[in-house]
Amino acid sequence: MAPTIFVTDNPDKADIKTVEDGLNEYNVQTYGRFDPRPLAVLVRDEETGQVIGGLEGRTALGLLFVELLYLPESLRGSGLGARLLQEAEEEAVRRGCGHGVLYTVEWQAPGFYVKHGWRVFGEVPSTPEGASRIFMTKQLH
Repeated sequence: MAPTIFVTDNPDKADIKTVEDGLNEYNVQTYGRFDPRPLAVLVRDEETGQVIGGLEGRTALGLLFVELLYLPESLRGSGLGARLLQEAEEEAVRRGCGHGVLYTVEWQAPGFYVKHGWRVFGEVPSTPEGASRIFMTKQLH
C-alpha cells in the first residue's frame, strides 16, 4: 500500500510535530547533536501587560534565524525595533551562534536590517511586484 499525499492550509499541530520530530531525529543521527531552541524578544504594554509586538525566531546549529519582527505603527521609529534585534543577537551569541539569517519582503524592512549591520546575500523575485524576498545575514561576533 502506497502512502497518500495531501495538501492543507490548516495542518494539525500533531502532524507538524511529527515532521519536526522526524527531521530533528535525522539531524541528531547524522550530525550527532542538534540544538534547536525557540527565541522570542517581546514587548508588553505597560498598562495592560499584553504583548503588543516583538521578535520571533530560533537558534540551531550555530545560527540565529530571525523569523518575524513586528511593532505597532505607534512604536516604529522609536529605536525599539533596534533594541529587539540587539537583544536577539546577544542571546544568540550566548547560545553559541556566530551568524544570523533572515528574510524580509522588499516593501517591509530591508533598510532597517542593513542599518543594523545585516547584509543582503540573495533576492528571490515574487509577485505581486514589490514582494521579492530579500535574504540577509550578519556575523554576530
